[in-house]
Amino acid sequence: MPKKIKRARDIEKVYSVKKFAEKLRRLADALEAGEQFRIQVAGKRVNVPKDAKISIEHERGEGEEEIEFQLKWEY
Repeated sequence: MPKKIKRARDIEKVYSVKKFAEKLRRLADALEAGEQFRIQVAGKRVNVPKDAKISIEHERGEGEEEIEFQLKWEY
């Protein structure tokens, strides 16, 4: 049986405050309901399983700071 080839994909999309808040609300609703979360990023649909690991990451670098809300899972 052939091995799966992992392909890197690192996309960042900037949203308006309104659109970002809408996506966060949909995510929060899915998490509270114990359901998977579906989102489209750069033209590709992504299904986040209900048991994805959730973390918040803070990074500080040269002259900038970043907070990332992360959902991770194995496929």
